[in-house]
Amino acid sequence: MDPVQQKALNALESFIILSKSATSPRSAADLVNQATSAPNTYVFAELLQTPNIAALKTVSAEYASYYTLLQIFSWGTWADYSSTPKLPQLSDPQAHKLRQLSLLSLSTSPSTLTYSHLQSALSLPSVRALEDLVISAVYAGLLTAKLDPKSQRVDVSSVSPLRDLCPGRVPQLVQTLNTWDARCVTVLGELEAQVAEVKAKALERRKRERRDEVAVEKLVARGEKGKAGSQDEKGKVGGKRGAQEVAGDKGLLTGDGNDEMDLDDGKGLGRTRGAKRGGGVIKNAAKRMMG
Repeated sequence: MDPVQQKALNALESFIILSKSATSPRSAADLVNQATSAPNTYVFAELLQTPNIAALKTVSAEYASYYTLLQIFSWGTWADYSSTPKLPQLSDPQAHKLRQLSLLSLSTSPSTLTYSHLQSALSLPSVRALEDLVISAVYAGLLTAKLDPKSQRVDVSSVSPLRDLCPGRVPQLVQTLNTWDARCVTVLGELEAQVAEVKAKALERRKRERRDEVAVEKLVARGEKGKAGSQDEKGKVGGKRGAQEVAGDKGLLTGDGNDEMDLDDGKGLGRTRGAKRGGGVIKNAAKRMMG
């Protein structure tokens, strides 16, 4: 339980005990004034339910107004008090407390937290009076808030659970909670759908990247294989040419290989054939001389 709420319940406990002895309408009405004026009493639902206090609403119009006043302190606002006729006059402590409690109710909507709206709703004469009221509520632990004079707003971040629910408000509250729950379910469903979509896109992207990596690896392997084959072919061709050159050199050294002589250019071939013809003429001349 909230500490401030527990403190308020403890402060109300003594008035609940006193209500058992407030058997007359006058004593019950006085007890209402005491409870709404006392420090730290901010919840009154249990006091409303006590028999002697509940009896005030049926005794007479004069005393019924005290019961109505206690109801306003329990779940109403300053505007409710101002608009309800024939209510008891409030003392300064009562007026200050009712304005504090009304400030809690007004804090549920940001649109009601402007200086101008709060001054009007709480019947405060000046901005200074409004700021003093907010400061007193903060120090009492009723709410957590900051004053913003530049924007003329009261920024409320949290409110203590000190306001009672008026009769018939529970079904409305349940409907509000059900609406909020349905909205949360819808938002969670949308978030889950977005998460699933992101995961699917990420998975598809990883698959595409893996396909690209495999394709690159195949191209690199194919290139390395082709490069190795080209080097082997060059080695075979170089070895064949080297063998042919060695064989040619050997033929020249042994005097064999007329075919190799034919590989010479045209000038060399002419000289060889001429030398052969010249040798034949010399041989014929020698035979005639000897004969």
